[in-house]
Amino acid sequence: MIGWYVHHHGAGHLHRARAVAAELARPASGRPAEQVTGLSSLPRPPGWEGPWVRLPPDVDPSCDALSPDDRTAGGVLHWAPRGHEGLRHRTAKVSAWLDRARPRAVVVDVSQEVALLCRLHGVPVVSVVLPGRRADGPHRLGLRCSEVLVGCWPADDATTRALLPGMPEDLTGRVRAVGALSRFAPAPEPAPAPAPGTGRHRRRLVLLGGRGGDAWTPAQAAALTDAARDAGWDVVVLGPGGTWRDEVWDCLRSADVVVAAAGQNAVAEVAAARVPAVLVAAGRPFDEQAVAARHLADGPWPAASLPTLEDDDWAGLLDRVEALDGEAWSSWCDGGAAGRFADVLAGVPA
Repeated sequence: MIGWYVHHHGAGHLHRARAVAAELARPASGRPAEQVTGLSSLPRPPGWEGPWVRLPPDVDPSCDALSPDDRTAGGVLHWAPRGHEGLRHRTAKVSAWLDRARPRAVVVDVSQEVALLCRLHGVPVVSVVLPGRRADGPHRLGLRCSEVLVGCWPADDATTRALLPGMPEDLTGRVRAVGALSRFAPAPEPAPAPAPGTGRHRRRLVLLGGRGGDAWTPAQAAALTDAARDAGWDVVVLGPGGTWRDEVWDCLRSADVVVAAAGQNAVAEVAAARVPAVLVAAGRPFDEQAVAARHLADGPWPAASLPTLEDDDWAGLLDRVEALDGEAWSSWCDGGAAGRFADVLAGVPA
């Protein structure tokens, strides 16, 4: 039995858990099938096959009145609001489950406090590491107490160092990079062009917003939409300024260019679709998306980056990005990340 702590913000943490849990449920060479228990403030997702422990929330308006020292235990932790009833119930529920279920390991994606809590119960911890400036004290404490660190980017030491600027070498050296993890299998070839007289003739731009907050406002999305349409593009807006569609994969596969926030989940799915992208960094703690967007735009991948969803020459930028080779995403997302993550977990000693 493996436990998996799923952070409630955005969709990427849950997508990762679901993909690896499905992989672990199937026996593979040298790896028996294993059940995963989810632990999260999120409701049990449809199709989750193992147990699911719903945790009380540890955030409410009362936290706004607390000083930084109250919230962080004097800077030792990221989030430990003094006297918070939800936090007390939450940690008690995790502790009760650890005692009852006796998991051989817990994946934490992400919380340094949960990593510490599990390790203080003598349970090995596998921590997911996100891009960004994570050399602060709480990160160093939680990551150093973890048995294994997993990064969802290509297994390349230079990439790990670039995505974790300032991280001590004793921690970057322990990161097992498994590749970008998408819930969709990479597209084997470009989407077929429509037959003459039956399909679209204008190029298609998809503006992909995130469920955990975006790097743009509806007004900025509207301005981009107007500029792109004036330049001869069809535009599909998913998120603020448009609508959400569950068939996001079909939208991505039909795109000639995607504009997306630079979160790990969005980038992985764009990469799996093999579509060139413009990445806009949403404001996140520890500069997560800014660091990722800058590295992707500077590397061999078909991506450009913008600090905001504003540009004086959208027509020119979209033309330049469209000309990039979408197949170059294959080195970022090759479809094997979930299996490699499962193999990492199989090697964690109980």
